[in-house]
Parts: sequence; structure tokens; C-alpha cells
Amino acid sequence: MPYVLPDLSLDQLIGPAMRATEVLVRLDERVARSPVGAGFVARSHFADAVSALWLEGELVHVEDLVLHDAHMDQRAPTHELTRAHEILRLRRQVLANKPDWALGRDGLAALCGRFAAAGPMGSETQLQVPGKGSAVGGQDDEQEPEDDGLGSGSLSAELAALDAALGRANAVLDAARAPATAGRDTTLGGEAAATRNPLLYDGDWDEQERLGEWKTALAKLDGLPALLRAAVAFDAWNAIAPLQHAPWLGRLLVAALLRQAGTTTAQLAALYLGARAIGRERRQSRDRTTRLIAFVDSVHESAVAGIKEHDRLMLARMQMERRLKGRRSTSKLPQLIDLVLSRPLVSSGMIEKELGVTTAGALNLIGELDLREFTGRGRYRAWGVM
Repeated sequence: MPYVLPDLSLDQLIGPAMRATEVLVRLDERVARSPVGAGFVARSHFADAVSALWLEGELVHVEDLVLHDAHMDQRAPTHELTRAHEILRLRRQVLANKPDWALGRDGLAALCGRFAAAGPMGSETQLQVPGKGSAVGGQDDEQEPEDDGLGSGSLSAELAALDAALGRANAVLDAARAPATAGRDTTLGGEAAATRNPLLYDGDWDEQERLGEWKTALAKLDGLPALLRAAVAFDAWNAIAPLQHAPWLGRLLVAALLRQAGTTTAQLAALYLGARAIGRERRQSRDRTTRLIAFVDSVHESAVAGIKEHDRLMLARMQMERRLKGRRSTSKLPQLIDLVLSRPLVSSGMIEKELGVTTAGALNLIGELDLREFTGRGRYRAWGVM
């Protein structure tokens, strides 16, 4: 069912929208001109990814996400942690591209298609079915099997049969992963119902059609102020529910919409983080105006929290830079300051990898900056700014 655009109660919406826009623009201006701007943006990605899972009732520790992103996990990553890391990667991808990329043809295909249909496996990981012209294990299929000492080549025959079975299994997996290309447009990651796994997808849930409905609703919002347009676009996303397995993607696309409109230029608004301060009864109210006001208030909360975090990082940078007086020009301390400001926490392994120092050197640098130790352990420790 197409989304019916609401009759906006501007007398109730315009005040909160203007207040939220003012704070959001003020934050963006600070980040654009700040020496800690890059570190603030990097930290906001982590905080927003963790908040996205929090809104779904899943708890992911930011410390685990930082270590997982650095490929230094202390334990096997959970499903929730991998989802949070996916959100982290998507935020970086959206910010790294042009402002109009995320909501364009290629952007939606990359972002939504990743969840609407899994792509085929890379050629370097595929096992080929033995046959003429193909090779398995680096051997030509036309080559005669070698005798295994029993006089019959039985071992080679068993291995060939095993390779054939693996190849057939891989072909079945590829067929389940590959999106259909015949008879429909796959620009938005659409996939024929016949190729979908019924255990994972609802056959009546046409994601391509629903994404088209959301884009149609989005096109009808031209002329509205940027934040009100974003609020209605997010409400339409929740009502239409285009993607079965990634409902959280709506806030990320709306943040990209604010960046495309020029409301934010130096950052990607952390909308998940701000939504944590809004009660669930307001965010999911049956009254549409209440939901729109709740979204606008969440933008205001995220901007206020961002300003406080930026000021805290500025103060921490000033305190750490005092320790640079009298240091050699080849000192690693300035690089460590930038690293500490760009991550919620750092471990000695991360410092070794990023700065190219030994374990003892990393611990000495940490002592020079007098960083706060977060874990309280003797091993697998992590440090950060106050």
C-alpha cells in the first residue's frame, strides 16, 4: 500500500524543527573547523553503530566493536557484533562518497542490495565442478589419475568424487546467493522470489516494489525544510518497511538525506544515538505528528550530545598537547594523540600496529600521555581519554 503523505501540523512541528536544525548546523560548523574534527567523526561512527543495536534490544559494547574493527578480537565475535560492524562500515562508506551517492541509483543498490539479496561469491573462493577445461587443486581434469600404489588409482578416484560433490554443493549455494537478472530490474537489489530461501525471506515481500514506493514518497517531499523532509521520509520508511532484514537502515539513509540537503557537510548525523534519549512510546506512537516530533527531538538530542563530546575532545587534546613541549620532532606522541582521539579506546596492540613501535614502546608512550586505563586488568588492557 502506497504511503499517504500526512497533512503536517506546522504549528507543532516548525518550532522543534528549527531548534534541532540550529543545533545540528552549529555542530557541523564546529566539526568542519575543528582540529579534532576527524577524530570526532570517527568516534561518532562507533557510538552510532552501537546505538543502532541498542534500539533493537541488543547490547554491543563499544570496546568489543573497536577491537573487532581493528581485527584484534579477544573472543569469537557474536552475531550482534558483526551487525554493528556492518553499520559502522556503511556509515564510513556513505560519508566517504559524494552527498548524493547514498540516495542515488548506485548508492541504493550498494546499501539496500546488500540486505535485499546476497551477492554471488567471489571467483577466488569458488570451488569449480571438475570438468573439461577446469581445474581442481591445481591439476588438469584431462590428466590421467596417478596410480596410488594399489594398481587401480582408487585414491585418485575417491578424491575426484569428493571434488565433484563439493562442486555441486557450491553450485547450489551460488544459485541461492545470486540475484535474478532475467525479467526484472535489480537496481535496488531486487531478487526473484523463486531464488530466495523461504526460510529467510517472505515470498510475498517484494523489496524492490517497496523501495520504489519509498522513493516515490521521498520525491513528493520536495519543497519541505530539510529536517521535516527527513522526518517524513523516516516515518514513510517505517510504514513501508522495504527491507525484511535491515529495518535499521532507514535512519542511515535519512542521515544521508540531511547531508545531501547540505544541513550537514563535515559529518553524518548520529541519529541512532539521539533516538536513545527518546522514549519508545513516543518513537512508536500511533499518532503520526507525535512520531514526527519524536524524530525531530532525536536529531536535537544527537546534536547536543555531539557538541558536548566535541568540547570534551578539544579539552583532552589541549591537555595532551602540553606534554609535547620539549619533545623531539621524531616523537611518536603526536601520532598517538591523533589515534587516541579517533577511537573510544586503544590497546597496546593497536598502538603497535598504527605507530610501528614495540610493545614496550607503546606502553612507554601511554605512560607519557597518562591515559586512563579502562579495563582494570593486568592483561588485555585498553586506554582512552577521560
